[in-house]
Amino acid sequence: MLIGSDKMIAIVGLGLTGLSYARYLEAKGIAFVVMDTRKQPPMLNQFEEEFADSAYLRAVHLGGLHQENLMAASEILLSPGFPMADSALQAAIDAGIKVHGDMSLFAEQCEGDIVAITGSNAKSTVTAWLAHMAEKAAIDFAVGGNIGTAVLSLLEQPKKSLYILELSSFQLEATPQLNAKVATILNVSADHQDRYEGMAAYHQAKQKVYRGAQNIVFNRHDPLTQALMAQGVSAISFGLNEPDLGQYGVRLRDGVEYLAKGLDLLLPAASLSLPGQHNVQNALAALALGEAAGLPLDAMLAALQDFSGLPHRCEFVATVAGVDFINDSKGTNTGASIAALEGLGPKQKLVLIAGGVGKGANFDELRTAVEKYCRALVCIGEDAAKIAAALEGSVADITFADDMPFAVKEAFRLAQVGDAVLLSPACASFDMFASFEARGQAFKDAVQEVSHD
Repeated sequence: MLIGSDKMIAIVGLGLTGLSYARYLEAKGIAFVVMDTRKQPPMLNQFEEEFADSAYLRAVHLGGLHQENLMAASEILLSPGFPMADSALQAAIDAGIKVHGDMSLFAEQCEGDIVAITGSNAKSTVTAWLAHMAEKAAIDFAVGGNIGTAVLSLLEQPKKSLYILELSSFQLEATPQLNAKVATILNVSADHQDRYEGMAAYHQAKQKVYRGAQNIVFNRHDPLTQALMAQGVSAISFGLNEPDLGQYGVRLRDGVEYLAKGLDLLLPAASLSLPGQHNVQNALAALALGEAAGLPLDAMLAALQDFSGLPHRCEFVATVAGVDFINDSKGTNTGASIAALEGLGPKQKLVLIAGGVGKGANFDELRTAVEKYCRALVCIGEDAAKIAAALEGSVADITFADDMPFAVKEAFRLAQVGDAVLLSPACASFDMFASFEARGQAFKDAVQEVSHD
């Protein structure tokens, strides 16, 4: 808990989270300083407008961290984009100064139950699907974290009985103890290797979601999702194979695939509102989380059948001359793109548009799925050549495009009737676009252009 108002708090990072810190401290009457390594952080103008006359703002340092103010702080509130491994922060930690983040503050003060969802891929879809289940069950809930509302802003709203939170590894780095009612790591695949020294460090950050959890949900196909230390904690698994008693999985009955818990058949997989085997797994994860959170089964099953999904996650855009166009711009790492290929590929051949900023990814990981499901590949962005080199020989055609309109036209040219053009970049977007949302919108706009040609 933050110490008294005679102390000074250092806010590191002035993005959305940094702005929420400043608002929180101002409301509490606690003095603070703000610093960012960027000279023009994204929320600077809004911050200057809101805090021009603040009685509690002591200083703003841009273009670098102010070591003296860091070491003078009683606590440091860290924004997710700033790595805990920074030498200035480590010096503060060595001096006994607490460095933590917004999830840590939220967990200390939250009076409702927390469902904490992390993973390399699918966490937004599972979070939103679970929220739809809670809505169907008429539960008093809120959604936030890495999706939707910043968690400190949730504390300003009327209290809820259930908080469904999507958490990134960056947020978890600065969360010593979450104490969630239910916590899950949906999957772990290589991501953010430009920030972490290796997979072990990334995995360690994800594991923090389990600290203090009452119930754990894990993916039995992925050993890295299992809690390293969880003695005496309730655990439920999900997966695409036949489940043991009390676990979630898939069973075949008379040639029909069903979502199942143990021996009990719950719902035909074909009844799910979202297509693809990856969404069967997402639905199973949401069911396991919902059960652990106390949601009624009838509401959860109803929600599985009418959830409309999230934009930019295997989002159907249009069919043009017999070719489907699917926007998976949120596929920002190889694991996400593999899931999209494996989820959609069994139904139709794919022409994949991939590329952007790879974040140190190993694109060789895509080869098996591309060879199996893709007809052709169109490479874009900063790491286009790396992707093409890694996947050379995996498909008959590999081409390049300098912008999204040309990429879509090339993919359409290479596709055959019955195929799908899939944007699933396996990369971040910030070489060409402001965000993955902007990239997805550019894809949709380009599809509209093709449809009118």
